Amino acid sequence: MIRTLSRLFISVVMLLAMVIGLSGSTVQAYGSEVVVLHVEDTILPVVADYIDRGISKAEEDDATTCVIIELNTPGGLLTTTEDIVQRIMNADVPIVVYITPKGSWAASAGTFITLSAHIAAMMPGTTIGAAHPVSAGEEEIPEYQMEKITNFSAKWMRTIAEERGRNMDEAELAVTESKSFSDTDALESNIIDLKADNLEDLIAQIDGWEVTLASGEIVTIDTANYDLSRDSMNRVEDFLQTISDPNIAFILLSLATIGLITEVTNPGLIFPGVVGGISMVLAFYSLGVLNAYWGGILLIILAMGLFVTEFFTTSFGLLTAGGIASMVTGALILFSYSPGIEINRGLIAGVSIAVSAFAIFVIGAIIRSQRRTSATGTEGMVNKIAIARTPLNPTGTVAVEGELWTAIAEGDQIQARDEVVITRVEELKLWVIKRQSKGRI
Repeated sequence: MIRTLSRLFISVVMLLAMVIGLSGSTVQAYGSEVVVLHVEDTILPVVADYIDRGISKAEEDDATTCVIIELNTPGGLLTTTEDIVQRIMNADVPIVVYITPKGSWAASAGTFITLSAHIAAMMPGTTIGAAHPVSAGEEEIPEYQMEKITNFSAKWMRTIAEERGRNMDEAELAVTESKSFSDTDALESNIIDLKADNLEDLIAQIDGWEVTLASGEIVTIDTANYDLSRDSMNRVEDFLQTISDPNIAFILLSLATIGLITEVTNPGLIFPGVVGGISMVLAFYSLGVLNAYWGGILLIILAMGLFVTEFFTTSFGLLTAGGIASMVTGALILFSYSPGIEINRGLIAGVSIAVSAFAIFVIGAIIRSQRRTSATGTEGMVNKIAIARTPLNPTGTVAVEGELWTAIAEGDQIQARDEVVITRVEELKLWVIKRQSKGRI
């Protein structure tokens, strides 16, 4: 009995030892497929959705050995950056962030994303850093609020760097002092893990690299005989990314203004109203995604109201001038609280000139129509066509627009049912001439 219990005890101990040993061992990555995601331009919510979709798909595929994110960005929204960093740091597959191509950078939000990866790499000739929160518009963020955002970002950067075993002090300087690093500086400062001349070089260097996943599992990347799979944005994501550009948002808002003004001043055209309405919906989606400042939106809406009012009020262009000023001011402060996002100043000038020209054209057309004298009453009958009801020799009766009038013929004698042209009206009598029939070939 004692011997049996001893054997059972030894078996349990050996089983526990095997479990403990396995829990700390390194396992080979599941497959040899390398999935490549490509992120370029501003970091927006659609980018976070794209990265989440790409990583989730890779996690479900046992053939995936790692995910490489090619990155080139000037920065973006802080909330979106938080979502991307959390997704990368909790991924169940190794994530590599590669700053490429030459001349590109991972500024602001891009720095956080790069440092959150299991492996951070840069192509020679690229830059990383300058992650200090900034105000993109002319209206500055209050000092107390900026200090709060900066302190949070600095501590967050240290946490990320510590988790990935990178230089916390240098990483923090990227936030507090807007420090930037070349690829060489970043490698020497332990901000990144390696430099790679191209994607093939990167894949070769990470072969056999061990990374620790969020679950605590240590895996080895196997790229000895890799299969490359590029997972690009789908059409919906690409479309949303396109219209989420601040310049596109401003253009859409301007098209909405022109379309709706055209419909208001010319009811029944339909097409301008439809285009304006669709542009307005897309513009507000884009503005919402970009975290646009409500003050700028209100100023642009005010500009639209002033343009419409101009067409129904005699202000000699003052309302139009006020509308242009309101539009320009609104555009300049539209993204005051969205770091790294702003509208091109040349585009603002161009759109303002175009809207001004359109407004002037419409106002001119309205003024010309108001000044044009309308022919009414008997004066409006001159040059109209009438039908002789009786012979005019020279006096008789003609029918005009369902009414019978006494008419006097000038020139040739006119028979009944002949067409005549009214030349003048005097004392409720019409003076007419016989209408000449057009020859035919």
